[in-house]
Amino acid sequence: MSQESSKNIPRVAIVLLAYNSLHLVKKFLPKIISTTPGDADHPIILVDNASTDNTNEWMRKNHPNIRVIQLKVNKGFTNGYQESLPQIEAQNYVLISSDIEVTPGWLEPALQRLESDNKIAAVQPKIKSYDRRDEFEYAGAAGGFMDKWGFPFCRGRIFDEVEKDQGQYDTPIQIFWASGACLFINADAYHKAGGLDNDYFAHFEEIDLCWRLQRMGCKIMYEPAGEVYHMGGSVIKYGSAGKVYRNHRNNLITLLKNVSTAKLLYLIPLRFALDAAAAALMLTQKNPAAAAAVFKAHIHFIAGLPKWTAKRKALEHLPRGAKSVYGMYPKSVVLDFFVRGKKKFSQLNLRF
Repeated sequence: MSQESSKNIPRVAIVLLAYNSLHLVKKFLPKIISTTPGDADHPIILVDNASTDNTNEWMRKNHPNIRVIQLKVNKGFTNGYQESLPQIEAQNYVLISSDIEVTPGWLEPALQRLESDNKIAAVQPKIKSYDRRDEFEYAGAAGGFMDKWGFPFCRGRIFDEVEKDQGQYDTPIQIFWASGACLFINADAYHKAGGLDNDYFAHFEEIDLCWRLQRMGCKIMYEPAGEVYHMGGSVIKYGSAGKVYRNHRNNLITLLKNVSTAKLLYLIPLRFALDAAAAALMLTQKNPAAAAAVFKAHIHFIAGLPKWTAKRKALEHLPRGAKSVYGMYPKSVVLDFFVRGKKKFSQLNLRF
């Protein structure tokens, strides 16, 4: 975007998505307000995703200067942004969940990183646990990667093993995917990529979006100088059947949409087998609801194949800027973690 065309458009809109989380808005919105410039170039906008806890009324009374976009029906995390962002004019967005606590200085480093290179489409700050404040947080940690079989993991978190933050990931790096819990993203790139896939509802949607952005030739970055704390699981609990279902189904959809045809022929059957093994493990852990959720995800993935295939074909019309994506681990993180005992990102010896 040229300087002339962008001079009257806000530099960044901080878009806070809330659903029946007034207690979190009351707790964390004041910190967003106190750590941002509070001018027309950095507006804060709250998207009320059809809450029933009087969020909209409370905002009108207590923060009348903050714009509220009220959605009539809750169609998930993805739809909250898909409906609201076309109504928000800005050069960049910060998509931030209501269960994020920001810290002084959280905004500018990631925003500067985003603006430093026109190929950078998205940036993630350091995300740490709200409850265990010396640890990284499950959903994003210090930047996301993916292994050759389509399993996502993070610097600072592989499967359920979360590391303490000891400064080991304090360097900015290019990554495969950035967490949707606190996502800095260029507005033009977001809309050109088609935004978040509304069929996901929640979970894996940011990985799918970042994959599409990379295929367009964009970079995804991690910026450690900005730091936020994430409560995590405040809407759909970690380890719950609902989360297991959406993670497994949406993972399969993402692979179908984005991997090469040759790889797809063996990858989906392999993933079905590995998912079945995971479900068996859940049964041994006395979690039958989660195990059933895996097979429910498989059934719904198969039932929706015509829709997912149409989405794959639609991506052929995206502008193409890259032959490969960055941050795809050429080995199996499953074997590394469960067989070889590699529990930390640093033990993987990634080279890109």
